[in-house]
Amino acid sequence: MIAVDTNIVVRFLMDDDVRQSEQATHLFRRETIFLAKSVLLETEWMLRRGYRIEPAKIADALEALIGLPNVTCEDDSSVRQALMWHQAGMDFADALHLAASSRATQFITFDRDMIKTAKRLGLPVSEP
Repeated sequence: MIAVDTNIVVRFLMDDDVRQSEQATHLFRRETIFLAKSVLLETEWMLRRGYRIEPAKIADALEALIGLPNVTCEDDSSVRQALMWHQAGMDFADALHLAASSRATQFITFDRDMIKTAKRLGLPVSEP
């Protein structure tokens, strides 16, 4: 199993640099890939900010990526939960932080947007 960095994932998903995209695709076709949560977090940020892709399309792409048979995702259940909340309107980073904190009874933040979205989704997020 090999772990890949964000730039490999972005090249694989975007296919926007002939040489690097070809190399990334080769890795994803021939290797067993490990994706760290931090790589997915950074990938989402790059696609949203750098490529101006809308959140729903990013969530679909990441869901398809972690669903590949040769891909293992760190804390897969939390990442999948975060993608569901992201599809429902929560910022991906916020959703991933919350999903990764599932053993806690409550998530505390000063982020009013996160609190508002979490309340709409019935999630235990509040101010201190």
